[in-house]
Amino acid sequence: MSHPLDNPVLASLAGAHASLAVTRGRAARYPADVSPFCALPADPAAADWADAARLVSPGESVAFPGQLAGARSAPPGWEVDWLGGGVQLTATALEGKPDEETLPLGPADVGDMLRLTELTKPGPFLPRTIEMGTYLGIRRGGELVAMAGERLRPPGFTEISAVCTDPAWRGHGLGSRLVRAVAAGIIARGETPFLHAVTSNITAIRLYEELGFTLRREITFPLLRFTGAAAVG
Repeated sequence: MSHPLDNPVLASLAGAHASLAVTRGRAARYPADVSPFCALPADPAAADWADAARLVSPGESVAFPGQLAGARSAPPGWEVDWLGGGVQLTATALEGKPDEETLPLGPADVGDMLRLTELTKPGPFLPRTIEMGTYLGIRRGGELVAMAGERLRPPGFTEISAVCTDPAWRGHGLGSRLVRAVAAGIIARGETPFLHAVTSNITAIRLYEELGFTLRREITFPLLRFTGAAAVG
């Protein structure tokens, strides 16, 4: 692995998130109620795909960020449910800034977090995703109207994820404030914030660049469904 961000899922599961890792051979994944992310080494062999297949249930769809670059076909035993393009951005001029209105979110807030992410679709957020890192939110009238938090943790870096705002509260700068507040905690640990966005989300990418993020590379987001066929041999 030439750089932690070249394979951030595998680097996270081998490092800061080792306690969450479910592994077999060189394949690794998060528990199904934490994240749909699976990881393989660069240029995986058939045996690696077979090991990954043993980590999922027949019919289960899982994501392999960075795999299948430029391809539309999946290995035997897998089918492509979705293959989207995205970008990986790293903080080069981002100013982390604590925010007094942001509140730490914990297990008691998961129901509200799931409702907000279902409404706004920022990416996969599951009942135990909160175990991946620190999440902050802003409430108005007791209602959770915006949130952001930490997801992948490759060495030296932390991903900012689940940045979302209730449509009724957009245009007030809440997302930007939360990104800066989450970044403040990351920077205080001596780490560099980074994030991912789908290529089509031009508005979000423009906002992140204005906040001080810079494009590092393009990345694919394949969502593969295990058919339970030849992959396991």
